[in-house]
Amino acid sequence: MPILKQLSVFVQNRPGKIERLTGILAESKINILAFNIASSGEYGVIKMIVDKPELANKKYKEAGLTSYLSEVLGIVMKDKPGGLNYLAKIITKNKLNVENAYVYVPKSRKNAMLIIDVRDIKEAKQNLAFDKKL
Repeated sequence: MPILKQLSVFVQNRPGKIERLTGILAESKINILAFNIASSGEYGVIKMIVDKPELANKKYKEAGLTSYLSEVLGIVMKDKPGGLNYLAKIITKNKLNVENAYVYVPKSRKNAMLIIDVRDIKEAKQNLAFDKKL
């Protein structure tokens, strides 16, 4: 159950923003592993897991973008029907409040990874590590 670095970028909700963000990563040879967009009105937050998070954050700041790195928890799950529900039951049993989440499915398709953002990531990891079902 790895702790991952998530990159969050605040952008105006306008055409071309995704191209600009992905262009900066492409020029820097940074690979996107997971990607999520949440918008509200005129602004949005793009959250992603990349293979070089510190470099991506630096490149975005150099480009004048507002970005930051935070820690999120990656929970491996089966890539099959009911896989997410199984994890949801464990998360509920452990009384974790998930503030943000998205799923990353590797090419192998053997497992997927639920990426969750919780207030106390170390406590969440500790609680979930004791759950015999994980």
